[in-house]
Amino acid sequence: MPEQPENTAARDAPGQDTPSGQVTPRTQHEQQVKPKPLAGFTVGVTAARRAEELGALLERRGAEVLHAPALRIVPLADDSELLDATKALVERAPDTVIATTAIGFRGWIEAAEGWGVGADLLKCLDEVEVLARGPKVRGAIRAAGLKEAWSPESESMAEVLDHLLAQGVDGRRIALQLHGEPLPGFVESLREAGAEVVGVPVYRWMPPEDIAPVDRLIDAVLARGVDALAFTSAPAAASLLERAERRGVREALLEAMRTDVLAACVGPVTAAPLESHDVPTVQPERFRLGPLVQLLCTELPGRLRALPVAGHRVEIRGRAVVVDGELRTVQPAGMALLRSLARRPGWVVSRAELLRALPGSGTDEHAVETAMARLRVGLGAPKLIQTVVKRGYRLALDAASDSGKYDGPPPVAGP
Repeated sequence: MPEQPENTAARDAPGQDTPSGQVTPRTQHEQQVKPKPLAGFTVGVTAARRAEELGALLERRGAEVLHAPALRIVPLADDSELLDATKALVERAPDTVIATTAIGFRGWIEAAEGWGVGADLLKCLDEVEVLARGPKVRGAIRAAGLKEAWSPESESMAEVLDHLLAQGVDGRRIALQLHGEPLPGFVESLREAGAEVVGVPVYRWMPPEDIAPVDRLIDAVLARGVDALAFTSAPAAASLLERAERRGVREALLEAMRTDVLAACVGPVTAAPLESHDVPTVQPERFRLGPLVQLLCTELPGRLRALPVAGHRVEIRGRAVVVDGELRTVQPAGMALLRSLARRPGWVVSRAELLRALPGSGTDEHAVETAMARLRVGLGAPKLIQTVVKRGYRLALDAASDSGKYDGPPPVAGP
């Protein structure tokens, strides 16, 4: 029987027998699996388009995704407004066409072909100046056999506007491919400079047919059950606020995003409806889904405060706790108790106050004891939380820690 090749990689792996007969112990670093950057966090996704792709990117990095499409897209082939706009442009060609999104431009060409005017539209576009907002739409233009005249380095409509105004637009007819929403500031500036602007609605946003997921997302944000909201379009952000206003909770929703729930937007246009209501947003340098997810991977863990408790390093995430680098899943009741204790680390929190923090809290303080026992088991380190007889519970904050750096109101009594 032929000799089998020796698997030296397996033989010499840490923790395996070596040729000398000794066992190499695994180091603590090798034994632990570092938590994924978004493990323990919940991210709400409001996108209708490419939602599965965004959700998969988030889940791959450990996040729990709550998907609630705030809008739906009207199919291009069914959109009579686009058909009318296309025929008008073919009959009377513009001087300039501004293409803003790749999916919109491709869809426009495909819809025109379905209506039997595809060749006429391509001929029209081939004879006029075509501006591309960014590299993706530039690729779509070239794939259609056309050539763009100019494209901004910043991928921003502001740079497109500056470019046009610098050229002079008085008396020019400009067709603007709308990307799901009007661009009033952009259009008004061109019209004030003397241009005739024709909107091309390549796709239109409509309210979702099923509003229940949106309501569930709003409720989760209000309850602080979501750590971040990911927005990929301004219409989705505006639609979420509009739905909250219809329910009478818009101000509460805005307050949640101003304080506890991170608003992550793919770019400044998307962020505009939120920032107009004083909601702080974070945006990646490149306006793409991948960089948006990477930004969340940095921002959410970066918002945590690590607590030195009973000789351990504790990070409290949205629905889990990281103890010395190990992710520990905790039930909602336990997380509610832990957050209450962490607001004033080292100080005693009464059973009555902890009872009020429990989801669906009743009047029996025994519920606190039951939830606390389960929390200690879930943490895997029971000494993290101390029982103070007849008074309540506290996080066993290390004496050497600088408690002054922690937020929260001053305690009523010492630990």
